[in-house]
Parts: sequence; C-alpha cells; structure tokens
Amino acid sequence: MEISPSGRKINYPLLSDRTHEVTKRYGVLNEKTGAAYRATFIIDPEGRIQSWLVNGQPVGRNIDEIIRLIQALQYNRITGLGVPADWNPGDPGISTDWENVGKY
Repeated sequence: MEISPSGRKINYPLLSDRTHEVTKRYGVLNEKTGAAYRATFIIDPEGRIQSWLVNGQPVGRNIDEIIRLIQALQYNRITGLGVPADWNPGDPGISTDWENVGKY
C-alpha cells in the first residue's frame, strides 16, 4: 500500500470507508458524488450520539468548537448543569429546570 508524503505526517488513526457502510449508516454520504460530507459525531460512553455536526464538502471543521462541545458535555455529565451559548470551561453552568426557561 502506498502512503502519500503528507499522509506519513499524520500521527492518529484514520478511518477508511471504501464500502460507504459507515457514511450511509450515519446519513452523511453524498450519493451523487460518492463522497462523505464533513461530519463530526460526539458519542457518549453509553453509545448515544450527543452532538453531530455536518458541513458541506467544501467547508472544514473547527477543532476548537469540537473540543468546547466535548468539554461542555463532560461538564454537564459531572455537574448536571447546562451550559449557555458561548460557554467556555471555567464559566458557570445553568440550571436546566423548566422554571428557568427563557431566563438565560
């Protein structure tokens, strides 16, 4: 198997989906082109999808936002609190009780 010079620089595992089984199951296959949309799925330890982001093929992903989402989900898991828009680690969480809807 040949590896491109740029591919040799990658130090993390990559997934190949030549049969399109994964992209079809997650609904991110562009049937017209046979290529996957740029998608990110955050799956919790119980196997539930907690977040999914799907961009058109010409638009890349923002790793800083993906990390923030994971941190927010972990914060919620630990504290039971939600996180408001623009939340960042170290910011306070918010109660998710119905009485607080619309207050934040």
